[in-house]
Amino acid sequence: MDVGARLQAIRKLKGLSQRELAKRAGVTNSTISMIEKNSVSPSISSLKKVLSGIPMSLVEFFSIDFEQETPVQVVYRADELVDISSGAVTMKLIGKAHPSRSIAFLDETYPPGSDTGDEMLNHDGEEAGMLVDGRLELTVGNEVFVLESGDSYYFESNRPHRFRNPYEHPARLISATTPANF
Repeated sequence: MDVGARLQAIRKLKGLSQRELAKRAGVTNSTISMIEKNSVSPSISSLKKVLSGIPMSLVEFFSIDFEQETPVQVVYRADELVDISSGAVTMKLIGKAHPSRSIAFLDETYPPGSDTGDEMLNHDGEEAGMLVDGRLELTVGNEVFVLESGDSYYFESNRPHRFRNPYEHPARLISATTPANF
């Protein structure tokens, strides 16, 4: 039995990134990565610890039958979006249940006076979005851009960035980031 492939399939089926599973289980990202690549063969206690982050028992882990065709959800109704809001900013994740999700697709609302925080964001991957309503200030590096409804952006996320709404009306943004770390 390929323990690494099985762990990866179950992790993706549950909509978890390697980073999220590692955090939940109290292990490092590299531990999850090495198990999934079969670089290491985990002990029963190590595997049990990793599975506690799903959560799943060893019996469930080894007895899941992947031969069954599980239909993949295609349409996500408004009430099925996962709320991952942070502070005053409302963020709803689209497609959380997709088993091999490689992008984080978000519907974001920034009330007047809200922002993504004092610290600039900086992470691996790419980011793109379109402002569908209102006005929003986007800072990337040392540049500040004012987005109007219909404007869009695309940049590498390792560049320091933040979003801010200093205006009187809410701003609604549809965005996507890679990798899918939400």
